[in-house]
Amino acid sequence: MPSFASLVPLAMSLVGSGLLLWAAWLMRRRAAARDPGAPHPAPAISLLKPLYGAEPRLRDNLAGALDQDYPAPVEVICGVADADDPAAAVARSLPVRLVVDPRRRGRNAKVSNLANIAAVARHDVIVLADSDMAVPRDYFGRLAGALASPGVGAVTCLYVGRGDAGFWSRLVAAGIDSHFVPASEIGLATGLGHPCMGSTIAMRRETLDSIGGFAAFADVLADDHAIGAAVRETGQSVAVPAMVLVHGCAEASFAALARQELRWNATIAGIDPSGYAGSIVLHPLPLAIVASLIGGKAAGAFAIALALVARGAVALAAARLDFGGRSWRDRLTALALVPFRDLLSFALFLASFAVRSVDWRGTSLNLGRQGRLTAREDQNT
Repeated sequence: MPSFASLVPLAMSLVGSGLLLWAAWLMRRRAAARDPGAPHPAPAISLLKPLYGAEPRLRDNLAGALDQDYPAPVEVICGVADADDPAAAVARSLPVRLVVDPRRRGRNAKVSNLANIAAVARHDVIVLADSDMAVPRDYFGRLAGALASPGVGAVTCLYVGRGDAGFWSRLVAAGIDSHFVPASEIGLATGLGHPCMGSTIAMRRETLDSIGGFAAFADVLADDHAIGAAVRETGQSVAVPAMVLVHGCAEASFAALARQELRWNATIAGIDPSGYAGSIVLHPLPLAIVASLIGGKAAGAFAIALALVARGAVALAAARLDFGGRSWRDRLTALALVPFRDLLSFALFLASFAVRSVDWRGTSLNLGRQGRLTAREDQNT
């Protein structure tokens, strides 16, 4: 019989494993789903790409946005704050528009960049997307199809990970596949999650104007989440189609991994503290180990085995999600790293409760309530 003290972590572990198995089923269902194609007539689109620094596969990612099967005009506009930014040279090698504008509109440098780019966009459908996203050839068609649905004010996309800079970047990608994606699926299925992600946000220009434009989010770290919340406040929904993109991870060291994931975790905790604390159940392996160590050895061993099976099922489901933008090594890395990745994620989950500032592009930023930035005005954010 397990000891009384071990019952709580044991029960939490079993619940978490059950949720992960459900998430694996949801992910497999997403992989089999199909989105509607572009409406007729298809709207012209302005794609905004804020750039910063030379990412490992930046040129390939940008080129993918140019190689599209879409019947209407598309303009791709890239933006940098500094003409000497290495990303600018990559943009100049492609048939895209490049905006070089150092103006700052708030503490969030990415949002300032977006506002500068949006000022020159010509079309009525605006799509903003992180520079490290790889997309399928029907990307714009599926976005336009989802945006045309009644009541939809914005469209966003889930994504899986691809390690572009060695072992540590592959470990980050494994975390995306085995932790971020299943948590997102559970949130969507239960209605507890309200995602809007920088991977992609598509909206009509009139919707963007109605929420105050990008400048309204210039002091918010989680600008993507805030944009989605603002769209929902207008009475419209944020759609999440079946399409899954590929995020190229560029973390080349453990320190870079820790900075990135602590920033992600602290941002989520700032937006939804109780929901973030409750997500502890989605760490069933370390919880099962704790239960085993404090007196429930047999039951703990069963819970450990179940947690490994559940996380393995998630990793295998994630391997089927992308459109072909990853090698099989990329797809199966999450499965190979399950035990190590789970324990690391739990350690960073616990550490995030003590985080009061985050490192973003080499600058320390103080976090206020609801993810607002409270760094001093003279900081180089």
